[in-house]
This record gives sequence, structure tokens and C-alpha cells, in this order.
Amino acid sequence: MSSENGPTPPSERIVALDALRGFALLGILVINIRLFSMPEIVLSNPTAYGDFTGPNYWAWFVGHVLAEQKFITLFTILFGGGLLLFTRNAEKKGKEPLTLFFKRSGWLVAFGLVHAYALWYGDILVAYGVTAFFVVFLRDHDVRSLLGIAVVLLAIPSLTEVSVALTSEASQLASSLDPAASVLQSEIETYQSGWVEQLDHRVSTSFRRQTQGYLGYTFWRVAGAMVLGMALFKQGILTNERSSTFYRRLMLAGGVAGLSLTLAGVAFIEANEWAIDSILYWQQFNYWGSFLLAGGYIGAIMLFSRRFADGVVTKGLAAVGRTAFSNYILQTVVATTIFYGHGLGQFGQVTRVEALSLVVIIWLVQIPLSVLWLRYFRFGPMEWLWRLVTYESVPPLRR
Repeated sequence: MSSENGPTPPSERIVALDALRGFALLGILVINIRLFSMPEIVLSNPTAYGDFTGPNYWAWFVGHVLAEQKFITLFTILFGGGLLLFTRNAEKKGKEPLTLFFKRSGWLVAFGLVHAYALWYGDILVAYGVTAFFVVFLRDHDVRSLLGIAVVLLAIPSLTEVSVALTSEASQLASSLDPAASVLQSEIETYQSGWVEQLDHRVSTSFRRQTQGYLGYTFWRVAGAMVLGMALFKQGILTNERSSTFYRRLMLAGGVAGLSLTLAGVAFIEANEWAIDSILYWQQFNYWGSFLLAGGYIGAIMLFSRRFADGVVTKGLAAVGRTAFSNYILQTVVATTIFYGHGLGQFGQVTRVEALSLVVIIWLVQIPLSVLWLRYFRFGPMEWLWRLVTYESVPPLRR
């Protein structure tokens, strides 16, 4: 099948964009591993479960400062840029971009529903697919308008959380942020059980995240980050078209500002001794800091990809980026096999240090596996399937 009628061939892809996507996908696992291996509450209140001293505190600290919300923010920004790239390519090939895009997004939602209810409640595909149906209509706005819309969208969940913290609803939220030991033990026993028993928690949690959680928080953050991604793509920032000086400034300014804000948040919550009524305020530091540090990461990866375009690291990250969908699902399959009862049943049995060590091991498998796969195949298996159902024709898989 020629590129005129099908997906963009690998030879026309932007290496720096793929490397950035691979970098983001690998980084996401640093935080996702906590949900794979421990009760859900650890993401909102890390003091609620598990050892939080010594090396385990520092494992949390490094993950919080460098990874938490930063990589998922970066990944969502790239999804927004990819939205523009997809619709532009469709137009160049003489196709109706919205028809093709809606089909593509619809299938992403379908894949996400299977992922969420059959494998893991932390799925992001449903949120991406649904949000994309709305965000795509903003693609023709100019950069200034897109940036303004992004800020407004991103401010909504932040303002909502602060308003909740200032009202009587905070007391109700406090109970959910500090669950009883029996509640935590119940979740542990559920995921140490078989696949059918896990449905009790996974189905209800997935549904809550896709309804109440999506409308109250996820939609606004995901939409805002996607719109921001479209603006950055139009400016050539995501495609390594800006000057090295620009990327150095972005790396330094975003890095310093993002790290400073996130560290200020840690200082704030530590000073308040992790009081439950301070957690919603604390989360605002990292919420906004994540966008700044994501900018710093963009600058750093663009410079690195430019300097070491043919290097092993760049090629490895780009390979992961080109197979990001497959690698995302692979992370779920591997982690749930290790931690859930239908596999090794290690849920609730590992420390934060051990979980972080496992992340590195999974990276050491995913990176060379992605490089090896792309030596023989044009797309990852999930990417190939997504293209097949989107274009309703069989794209060539072997190189």
C-alpha cells in the first residue's frame, strides 16, 4: 500500500518527535509502577501506605520531582501534536481528515475500554480518544489562541481543587485520602486473587475514573495539554525546527522553574507534616510544575537528538516512540503479570525501591526489543492493528 492511501511510512517520520515520545513513554512507568504494585491511594497520598522512610522515601522523592505528572503531561502534549500531524497528512492525501480522525479516535476508545476493564484501571487511552473528538475542532486556530485556550482549560481542575479545599467538602475528601487499613487490605487481597476476583475493584474504579474523574478533572487537563501540544507543534518546537539557542533556553528555564515549583511543593507538604487538609494545596505545585519541567525535557531531548542523531540512545528512544502504543500495553501486561494474582501475585509485597528497580529492568527489555522489532517490521503490533481498523486495509507489516 502506498503512502498516498495509507499511514505515514517510517522513512518520513520525525526522529526527534519519536525520541521524545519514547522518552515520555518510558518515564510514565516510573509512576504507573506504583499503581501496578500498590493500592491506588499511594498516588494521592504516599504516606497512606507502605514504608515512607529512608531509601523508600527517596525513591518516592525522585519519582515525584522528576517524573510524576511530568511524563504523562509530555505524552499528552505529543498526542496533541500528533493530532495535527495526522489531520494534515490526511488532507495532503486527499482524504476527509475528520472522518478518518473520528474513526481513529473511536478505535482508540475501544482499545482503551478493553485495556481498562480487562487489564488495568489506570488506562489513559479512553480519555485520549474521547477528548480528541472535541480538541480536533481547534486545530485551525492560531498559536496565540491555542495557548490562551490551553491555559483556561488547564486552570479549571486546579481552581476546582483549591475551591474544594476551601469548602466543607474538604472533610469528605479527607476520608478518601486516608483510607482505613481494612480498605487497603481489601484492595491488596483483591489483586492478589484471580482475574475474575479483580473485576470487583477494576470495573468500579475504571468506571469512576471515566465518568466522575473524567468530567471533573481528566478532561480539562488532557484537553489543555493537547491544545498546548498543537500550539507547540505549529511553532516547530516539537519537530526540532527551532534554533539550538531556543532549546537551551527552554531546557534551562523550564527545568529550573519546574524543579523549583515542585520542590517548593515538597517543602510545603513537609512543613505541614503531610496533613490531609494540605494535600490538595500541595498538589497544585506539581500540577503546574509538571508543565514547566515538561518544557525543559522537550528542550533537552531536542538538543540531544540534534547532537546525537545517529547515536544508540536516540535510536533506542525513537524505536520506543515509534512503538509507543505497543510498549504501553506491554508495560501493563508485564506489570500485571508480576503483581496480580493471575501471575506472580506480588501486589502489595514490594517496596518503593524494589518497584523502581523493576522499572529499570523493564526499560532494559523494552528498548532493545523495540529496536530489534523495527529491524524486521514497519510498525509495532498495536500500531499495525490500529492502522488496519482505521484505514480498513492491511498495511504492510514486514520491512
